[in-house]
Amino acid sequence: MGFASQLIPGIFVFGLIIGSFLNAVIYRLHAGRSITEKHSICPRCKHALGFRDLIPVASFFILGGRCRYCNKPISWQYPAVELVTALAFTLVYSQNGLSLTTYHLLLTTCFLIIIFVYDFKHYLILDKVLVPGVVLAVIFQVWRHNFWNGLSGALALSGFFGLLYVISRGRWIGFGDVKLGVFLGFLIPWPATTVLFFLAYIVGAVVAVILLAFGAKGLGDRLPFGTFLTLAAFIAMLWGDEMVGWYLRLLGLT
Repeated sequence: MGFASQLIPGIFVFGLIIGSFLNAVIYRLHAGRSITEKHSICPRCKHALGFRDLIPVASFFILGGRCRYCNKPISWQYPAVELVTALAFTLVYSQNGLSLTTYHLLLTTCFLIIIFVYDFKHYLILDKVLVPGVVLAVIFQVWRHNFWNGLSGALALSGFFGLLYVISRGRWIGFGDVKLGVFLGFLIPWPATTVLFFLAYIVGAVVAVILLAFGAKGLGDRLPFGTFLTLAAFIAMLWGDEMVGWYLRLLGLT
């Protein structure tokens, strides 16, 4: 086993820890609390949580999915976000190794997970998350000398979503999705932006069918499109260029 492979368990554990922090950030953003607060608390009884309450994934199962202090149920969001973050970090590292690109992608993954969960729960995409995300994405594309492709992606995504927003007067898509298009367009520069676009609609359609089939949603219910966009963005972030190359070869254009 090479040195890079030996680091994978550590990257996974690091992802679990960061996932626990992201859960705290998501809760504090919604509760209007500072993300720099020292102590985490139970969302139900507001009791400060100790170290043994905050061991990623393990504490949830040790406690039987209930708060130690008020015995109220703990949301499955907490272990799910921790595990997803750990898996996402492992994927990013496995593909890119230790590099500046990896550090950027890991940080970007954190933004994507926060947006995914927050939009899924609250149907809202916060500017205080989007703005630093856009700045990070722009800096990365400038560093890669790829700013203009990033700008093209941002204009394509946000422009299309903006058109849908205007035509539907906000019924089909929220303005938060228009702003999210700027972030994701810079993150996934043109032409990989097209992969993100189609993946988002495919994922959205599949999830919508599943929710309708199980009666979780009705035909007139809203769906958090930002959630589908961020999931598609993570896939395109790792494999978008390969997907574009495969499609062009399929068409005989390369």
